[in-house]
Amino acid sequence: RALDGLSLDICKGDVVGLIGPNGAGKSTLLRMIAGIIPPDEGEIKTRGRVDLLAGVGAGMQGNLSGIENIELSGSIYGMSKEEISDSIEQIVEFSDVGEFIYQPVRTYSSGMKARLGFSISAHIKPDILLIDEVFAVGDGEFGHKSREKISELINGGATVVMVSHNIHLIRELCNQAFCIKKGKICSSPSGDVDDACEKYKDF
Repeated sequence: RALDGLSLDICKGDVVGLIGPNGAGKSTLLRMIAGIIPPDEGEIKTRGRVDLLAGVGAGMQGNLSGIENIELSGSIYGMSKEEISDSIEQIVEFSDVGEFIYQPVRTYSSGMKARLGFSISAHIKPDILLIDEVFAVGDGEFGHKSREKISELINGGATVVMVSHNIHLIRELCNQAFCIKKGKICSSPSGDVDDACEKYKDF
């Protein structure tokens, strides 16, 4: 079982960290929350617009340009043409991909794909943002910019669930954290951040 009897209640505005060894079920849980993988048992309830940011350039179409991917993502999330048009300049500037925005995404470096993917997700302003290890990619300056953007989303009422092996990041951003091992929560069920980080150090 990827996940075994796992139960979580996440409230609006929470920033929840999921940590644990590889293969523990963290990414599977995010994909279930996003509606990509249905659970075999039990149920998952979400309220609002959910966006999963997972891996490098996940969800982007390689043969389309960066601009076309922005337009496609916006339309998928129900944005009007005017809303998309108003957001493009901010997304491009934040992603720092420059003139490459007019080139097919398949020509991008992994760092460029990660920056554009994060920038699109952040500016679409989902109600629930799911983040899977995207901070492992890219330079330090963009990592700092990303954390600031997440803080901005949080202040705007967004709910964030993030998978990371970076304990410092979990402590910095999260008000709750859970350590997962073999599909089960092995840290405090209340989501105590310190307890989850200490449990993770044992692996």
